[in-house]
Amino acid sequence: MIRHVAAALLMMGSMTTAGAETVRLLAAGSLKAAMTEAANTFEVRNPGAAVELEFAASGLLRERIEKGETAHVFASADMGHPSKLAEQGKASGKPVVFARNELCALARPGVAVTTETLLAVLLDPKTRLGISTPKTDPSGDYALALFAKADSLQAGARGTLESKALQLTGGPTSPKSPDGSNLYAWVMASDQADVFLTYCTNAVLARKDSPALKMIDIPKSLAVGADYGMIVLDGAPAAAHLLADFIGGEAGQGILKKYGFGPGDVRGR
Repeated sequence: MIRHVAAALLMMGSMTTAGAETVRLLAAGSLKAAMTEAANTFEVRNPGAAVELEFAASGLLRERIEKGETAHVFASADMGHPSKLAEQGKASGKPVVFARNELCALARPGVAVTTETLLAVLLDPKTRLGISTPKTDPSGDYALALFAKADSLQAGARGTLESKALQLTGGPTSPKSPDGSNLYAWVMASDQADVFLTYCTNAVLARKDSPALKMIDIPKSLAVGADYGMIVLDGAPAAAHLLADFIGGEAGQGILKKYGFGPGDVRGR
């Protein structure tokens, strides 16, 4: 992406007189807080550009792009969805890892659970286990990966967890939280699950809305990491490349770190 900076800067120089160049950034829902701040900061630093934001489950966004929806930069919670678009010739290059995340468990008040007891609690028939929808929301796919790891610790655990898991978010028909409320805090407050497996960054934001919720680290034996992938799509304006470089640069990475994301591999490309 660094190779695009010079051309983008030349283009940006003419934008202040020719009018704003709008960049459409489609990003995973877990990136909403971080990407909103990143877009605002980018606009301040580049007054000739405007960023239009759309957030949803990564798989749903990929499907929208495949159907022809205008998008210039796609930031996914996994590498699979942007890779598919690149394979279809819809991107100007291969996706890069721009951030990292991990799964955590979010538990409602009254649920007795720790990192050490997490698997036993998840397997308990009385525990309602919530996850996001696999295939459309990478968080759900990461949860399935955790279930697979559990099978090596306790025979049959994978099947038990897969059969009981409630797919509560990230699907095409999943209910939305009321405006202004955190989705995962709302899911727990509305008594849909006892424990929900989601990104650690989501769990932190949920606890800001509902401090009584408990955030539990996943034990190392079950830990699942998430690589977030970003691509610039074919036909994107010059400012889109500049935005992608900003996200991968020092300022953008600092914003992502502020919201709990790990560093990506964008710089130096």
